[in-house]
Amino acid sequence: MQIPRRKSDELRRRDQGPIYISKEGLERMREKLARLKCALPELIDEAARTAAYGDRSENAEYKDAKANLRRTNRQILTIDDQIKQAIVIASGKNASGTVALGSTVLLETNGVKKTFKILGSHETDPASGIISHQSPLGAALIGHTKGDVVTIQTGSGSKTYHIIS
Repeated sequence: MQIPRRKSDELRRRDQGPIYISKEGLERMREKLARLKCALPELIDEAARTAAYGDRSENAEYKDAKANLRRTNRQILTIDDQIKQAIVIASGKNASGTVALGSTVLLETNGVKKTFKILGSHETDPASGIISHQSPLGAALIGHTKGDVVTIQTGSGSKTYHIIS
C-alpha cells in the first residue's frame, strides 16, 4: 500500500533553492500572505455553511467552497515557504562596477538603447524592462562591466548587446 503524500509536502520539495527578491517584492509577498490569512476565516465559515445544506457528494456550493479553501491554504503554504527562502537583493550601485542581481543596465543593440533591471525570477516583467538573472540575457550580462559586448543565442539567431552603463 502506498502512503498518500500531501500536496504541500510536494510543493516544499519542488523548489529548494534560494529566491532572490527585491525589498519591495518581499514586502508585496508579505502583504499578499497577510491578505490570504485574513480571508481564511471567511472561507472556513463559507465551507461550514454550505456543508449544512445536506448531501456533500452532490452539493456543488460545498465543493466550490472547499476548493477555494484548499487553494487559499496552498497559496499560504507556498508564499510562506518562499518568504523563508527569500534572499533580499541589495539595491544601489555595485562597488565593483560589474553587472549583478539588482543592477540596472543600459544596453544598445542595433542602434536601439534599452534599459533592463536584473532581479530574481519571481519579479520578472520583460515588458517593463525587468528581467531575471536566469533569463538568457540576464545570465549573459552577470559579471560583465561597462563597455563589454555580450552575445546571446536566440531562436532567430545571435544577438549582440553593448553595455553602455
